[in-house]
Amino acid sequence: FSVMAQSMVELDTIAFNAAISACEHRGEWERALQLVSVMAAKKVESNKITCNAAISTCEKVGEWQKSLQLLGDMARNEMEQDIITFNAAVSACEKGGEWEMALLL
Repeated sequence: FSVMAQSMVELDTIAFNAAISACEHRGEWERALQLVSVMAAKKVESNKITCNAAISTCEKVGEWQKSLQLLGDMARNEMEQDIITFNAAVSACEKGGEWEMALLL
């Protein structure tokens, strides 16, 4: 991704989403969250796909608090949430042993 940033490739929502999805497959949740932050700093619009990928990345490693934080950010920003969003958040809670939190979703 850093190579793309240094080249003439436009870093748009699709490029960031692809990079965040790649982080998901590698279990690199911290890098995924960093990319979400970079998007905000560069004023690149995030969308449901961005957030779902980031939540799923956190879910894969049991980072339930980060997953719920992203879910809350989506709600505050009035971003559409779907079954993928909630499944990933519930799964993150389950992996973190926080089944009570999952029930609140």
